[in-house]
Amino acid sequence: MKAIRVHQFGEPSVLRHEDAPEPQPGPGQVVVRASAVGVNPVEVYIRSGAYGQRTFPFIPGTEAAGVVETVGTGVTRVKVGDRVYVAGSVSGTYAQLVLSDQNQVHPLPQHVSFEQGAAMGVAYATAWRAIFQRGQAKPGETVLVHGASGGVGTAAVQIARAAGLVVFGTGGTEEGRKLVAEQGAHHVLDHKNPDYLKQLMDLTGGQGVNLILEMLANVNLGKDLEVLSRNGRVVVIGSRGTVEINPRNTMARDADIRGMALFNATEADYQTIHAALVAGLENRTYRPIIGRRFPLADAPKAHEAIMAPGSHGKIVLVP
Repeated sequence: MKAIRVHQFGEPSVLRHEDAPEPQPGPGQVVVRASAVGVNPVEVYIRSGAYGQRTFPFIPGTEAAGVVETVGTGVTRVKVGDRVYVAGSVSGTYAQLVLSDQNQVHPLPQHVSFEQGAAMGVAYATAWRAIFQRGQAKPGETVLVHGASGGVGTAAVQIARAAGLVVFGTGGTEEGRKLVAEQGAHHVLDHKNPDYLKQLMDLTGGQGVNLILEMLANVNLGKDLEVLSRNGRVVVIGSRGTVEINPRNTMARDADIRGMALFNATEADYQTIHAALVAGLENRTYRPIIGRRFPLADAPKAHEAIMAPGSHGKIVLVP
């Protein structure tokens, strides 16, 4: 099979499109023929060597969607020929064939495309965990999705709106803000406007928001703390550096700053998340937005694109 393999840490050019052995399922394992593969910033950090050691060569990626090719003994959740999405992988997902444990494979409704399925394992799972498991959101609360036009952001807007929250979303371009509005945000703000947080406070009657989902904490966290309500929470989903904050802004509000990494979820957390996501796909509440598509061989270009500002929707690779 063809796959993207990394033989050494480095720039996007270390992503090599080459032949690799086909994975074989062991007990409780499933091989999926991938029709689409999700691309995420975490894979950039892993490729560059920022996230610990790896055994070379390795295939990056943790999410994909396609059709079950083969199953190992004891597999009961899926069968050969089923349409599925993959949320976690034993072998890596930047490949034509993906090996996963059966509990990492979930049904993909017929009306959902494989490219949309490739957005579920990271972007939608991250958004759902951030809103409910870490953010402890309740219907009727207000939420600011800071950077709402990307893969996680569009997912968060859809999920929060469906759960009965009042949703504020930001985008840095007119196209991005239009996309955020289309996903159901009640209010859309331009985070390049120097007065956008004042606009937010005006829209909340000076109360601030109950929850902020923060995609770029090194830029925004200090300002986030000034627009939280009493007992408000900031969930840090992404950061690309350090930031200085005034702790008094947390004291004045009894506010919380909560980190979030999807890999910290327990097995029970994952089962809750994906039960909710599959239901959302089935009833068409969740509608993943695909921003850009790249052939598998162009994974280096996809890694450059995922780190560029102004992303709109999910980036996927097509094997």
